[in-house]
Amino acid sequence: MSPYRRRGAVPVALIASAALVLTACSGGGDGDDRATDDGGGGAGEGLTVWSLENLPDRMQVTQGIVDAFTEETGIEVELVGIDEGQAPQLVQSGAIGGELPDVMGALSLAYVRQFDDQELIDVDANAAVVEALGADTWEESALELTRDGDRQLSVPSDAWTQILVYRTDLFEAEGLEPPDTYESLEAAAEALTKDGMFGITLATDPADVFTSQTFESLALGNNCQLVDDGGNATLDSPECLATWELYQALAQDYSPSGTQTVDSTRATYFAGQAAMTMWSTFLLDELAGLRNDALPACPECADDPGFLAENTGIVSSVAGPDGEGASYGEVTSWTVMDGAATEEAQQFIEYMLSTGYLDWLDMAPEGKFPVRVGNEEDPTAYTDGWAELEAGVDTFAPLSEIYDEATMEQITSVAERVDRWAIPQGQGAILGPTITELPISQAVAEMGAGSLDAAGAAERAQAAVEEIAAGVG
Repeated sequence: MSPYRRRGAVPVALIASAALVLTACSGGGDGDDRATDDGGGGAGEGLTVWSLENLPDRMQVTQGIVDAFTEETGIEVELVGIDEGQAPQLVQSGAIGGELPDVMGALSLAYVRQFDDQELIDVDANAAVVEALGADTWEESALELTRDGDRQLSVPSDAWTQILVYRTDLFEAEGLEPPDTYESLEAAAEALTKDGMFGITLATDPADVFTSQTFESLALGNNCQLVDDGGNATLDSPECLATWELYQALAQDYSPSGTQTVDSTRATYFAGQAAMTMWSTFLLDELAGLRNDALPACPECADDPGFLAENTGIVSSVAGPDGEGASYGEVTSWTVMDGAATEEAQQFIEYMLSTGYLDWLDMAPEGKFPVRVGNEEDPTAYTDGWAELEAGVDTFAPLSEIYDEATMEQITSVAERVDRWAIPQGQGAILGPTITELPISQAVAEMGAGSLDAAGAAERAQAAVEEIAAGVG
């Protein structure tokens, strides 16, 4: 589960509503008004849209955009929020019953690849959307991650990335360089582990993809890849072994003992008990004190609520000795599903990435960076508009009013540098089962607990991914 999904409990009613949609449609029959692959379905036919942005406040925002779309076009839309963890099962049930939604939104790269592998995506319709809006209005990296050769698997919408945040005041006091290389990161972690302070708090939860995301973020910086172009696992390569060794040192020597989770890593940094942590950009509004149930609690924060934000720097990629640095991130997408009312589905996605785009990004600007940067009339319309959006949950403010220019430069360049395992190698189908089975998280957890060393963790993860790759192949 992605870090940002931790922002609230999963609304059971929304999962139930998705199940009801599938149950109600399971009979198929003559009442099905869905168009076939030929793109039929005249104007005014309804659409069914499933969104993984299923938290109540986000559903409310999406419904508002949907209502405006219906008012403008006359096309009725049934919006259904589904839980991220339930998506594969619900999609499979819909495919078996012949009742897939017309459009799915907020899909991760792994799910896009998984559904394409199952031949459930209308790639031609997605390509038509990109062509209609103009491919040159997107960040090229986002289009590359959502393509398979010349096939457009989805229409990229927005991105977040994994970042390393660090206490600039503590680094300056010790004369330390920013932790943007393996060497400077480990040196800083060692130097700042003292006087009741940990140098870093690092994820070691075996049951959460957050741990794997953290590892992949460091791995990409050293050109450690999950698989090669032939689909062969490479987690025991020299580049990867260097990452395992770094993670072992950080987790065992300079991070709190015990299982460290997505919540505990944030809490430890917010309490002023760790000088660094790795999290997603969804941390930024909380770090600034804009969310009441996750406020910074460092000793200095009692008198100055903005202390931690003012004394935090951001590194978006950590370069290893065998790499130049790369940014792990997630690009979420809209996609037209197989058998959809194609013309209306395309029209809907075009609307969501134009007229409704800034409202969509406004749900959580700190974790929704526009990957469509502008339009034909204004090449930076959406990045400029994003900069004015207010982040927060209980208190609201533009991030540019909170963070300095250097930090904002790191934040706003995220979408340009997003990278991932397996996709550049043409092996994106392996991502889904790797996320589900969590072999990286499990190996990291055992290494963090001291039951495996770096070589042993690499060997365990390698064997597990080899098995997964054989199944995918």
